Amino acid sequence: MFRAMGILTVKDVNLSGKRVLVRVDFNVPLGENGEISDDTRIIAAIPTIKYLADQGAKVILVSHLGRPNGEKNDKFSLAPVVAVLSKRLNKPVLFLNDCIGESVHKIVLDLQDGDVVLLENVRFYAEETKNDESFSKKLADLAEAFVNDAFGTAHRAHASTVGVTKFLSPCVAGFLMEKELKFLGEKTSNPERPFTVILGGAKVSDKISVIDSLLDKADAMIIGGAMAYTFMLAKGNSIGASLVELDKVDVAVSAIKKAQAKGVKLLLPLDSVVTDKIDFDARSVGELKVVDEDIPDGLRGVDIGPKTIDLYKKIITESKTVLMNGPLGIFEIETCANGTFEIAKAIASSKLTSIIGGGDSVKAVKKSGFADNVTFISTGGGASLEFLEGKELPGIVALDKK
Repeated sequence: MFRAMGILTVKDVNLSGKRVLVRVDFNVPLGENGEISDDTRIIAAIPTIKYLADQGAKVILVSHLGRPNGEKNDKFSLAPVVAVLSKRLNKPVLFLNDCIGESVHKIVLDLQDGDVVLLENVRFYAEETKNDESFSKKLADLAEAFVNDAFGTAHRAHASTVGVTKFLSPCVAGFLMEKELKFLGEKTSNPERPFTVILGGAKVSDKISVIDSLLDKADAMIIGGAMAYTFMLAKGNSIGASLVELDKVDVAVSAIKKAQAKGVKLLLPLDSVVTDKIDFDARSVGELKVVDEDIPDGLRGVDIGPKTIDLYKKIITESKTVLMNGPLGIFEIETCANGTFEIAKAIASSKLTSIIGGGDSVKAVKKSGFADNVTFISTGGGASLEFLEGKELPGIVALDKK
C-alpha cells in the first residue's frame, strides 16, 4: 500500500523565499447568512500554513467550496474564510477574487516572504474537476513548489490536486496530510491490539470494501446504524420496517462468514430503539420503545438499545485501538442519538488510540461533546473510506517520494 512509499513532507524541503501553491480543504459548511458554521477544516490547515509562512515562503492557498458546477457563484465564494483564517493565523490574509489570470499572477509575483493569499474557489472553473492540463499549468504558473494538505480531496484527480504536480517541483505533503496517512494508514495497518472497528451509517453499499478490508486487520467489528438491519436480516432476524438493502444481504452473509473464519468478533445489536414514525424535516419521531433482536412489523429501528450499548462499551474498554466510521443511530434527531453519544463517550474516556474516520461520524462525535478527547479526527469523507479500502488516492500518488 502506498502509505509505505515514504512521501516527502514540508519538513523535507526548503521552501524559504519560494512561491508555494498549497492545496487546502476549506470546503466548510456555511450558515443561512453565509457565515462559517464549522471551522474545523480551517483549523486543521493552520500548522502547515504557519510553518511555511514562518519559513519565509510566499503562501498561495487554493481550495474549493461546495459544488458551483464550473460557474462563478457568489454563494460559493471563499471570501468568508478570510476573517477566520486571519484570526487563526494572527496575520492578514489577502483574498484574490479569481484563481488564475493576469491580475492574480501580477499580485502573486509581488508577494513578500511570509505573505499569505487565498485564491477564489477553484471550482468556479469546470476545468478543475476535469483535471484540464492547460488550466493546471495556469494554476502552477503562480508558484515554484506545491504542497498538498487537502486529504479530503486526495481521492479526486483534479487540476489542483494532481494536474499541477506535472509543472511544479517539489510536490510534497503538508502536516495534515501526513497526520491522516499516519492514523488512517499506519495505526490501522499495524494497530496496537486489540483493534476494534465500529461501522455505522445508513448503507452497507457505502462500506462493502471497507468491511472486507478491515476484517483482515481487526480483532472485533461492531456494526450499528441502519446498516445493522441488513446484517440482522442476513442472520435471520426480523427487522420490521427498518431501513434495509435487500440486494446487499449476501454481502452481509459473506462478511459474517469471513469474520467467523478469521476469528474476528462481529457484533450486531442485541436490542434496538424503535418507533412507528419518523419526520426528518421536523426532526421528530413517534413513540419510542426498546425491543430485543427481532423488530415487530410496522416498527423501525432508529438507535441501538441499552443492552447493545453495554456490550459495545465493554468491547471498547478492552481495546487499545478503535476506529469509528459512521453513527450508530439517527443522531440528527436528539431522541435517537443516545447510542452514538454513549459510544463516543466510551471511546473518549478510555485510554486508547481513537480514530474517527471522517464524514457523519465526525459530526456525530462533535455533537456528542467528546471530540476534544479523541486521538484523531479525519477531515476526509469519501477519501477516508477509499483509503481504508486500500485504494491508491491520486492526490497522494502524485506527490514526491523520499
